[in-house]
Amino acid sequence: MSARARETGEIFGPRMTLFADVLALGVVTALACLPLITAPAALSTACAVVRGTGEGQPATARRYLALLCDRFRAGDIAAGAVALAGVSLLAADLALAGAGLPGARGFAVTAAAIGACAVVVGLRACARPEAIGDWRAAVRGAAGESARDVGGSLLVLLALAAAVLCAWMMLPLAFLVPGPLALALTAIDVRNVRMPHGETA
Repeated sequence: MSARARETGEIFGPRMTLFADVLALGVVTALACLPLITAPAALSTACAVVRGTGEGQPATARRYLALLCDRFRAGDIAAGAVALAGVSLLAADLALAGAGLPGARGFAVTAAAIGACAVVVGLRACARPEAIGDWRAAVRGAAGESARDVGGSLLVLLALAAAVLCAWMMLPLAFLVPGPLALALTAIDVRNVRMPHGETA
């Protein structure tokens, strides 16, 4: 992403403008995620808007809404349903583990590890360009990248943890964090594309 120099007398530079746009993007993304089943499409659209800044396109709420109007096809709804089912299953498994069943600790650790891997793949899929039209291709690509780029996968978890912590510390921030999260996920995906094959971070 290229950034022009700040002109004389200009209070805010292009990076500050982008940051403000990303926060506005976070608000509209959070609102689009409220039905829950729309969350994957909403987040992947935010990532597409952020990615577009590298091609000189604005990262504005208006552009986000324009792209979002073309979403929510059958594939997007199916992706949301799968994500909801996965989260519900993980929550149920952890609840059962917390009920004091025999072997609950090992079961909880295993379920948490599987859940973390699924979350990483899902978030990385949202950041991939294929998510706009082909979720299966996006998930396949994300699964491969998650295995090859362990450093990037850890960065995804850190970005998610930071977003959750911000929302937990101050609830109104929950309506802002989807923007920075989309920015982080897109940056991780772009970073991985630009790295020489076989190089890890």
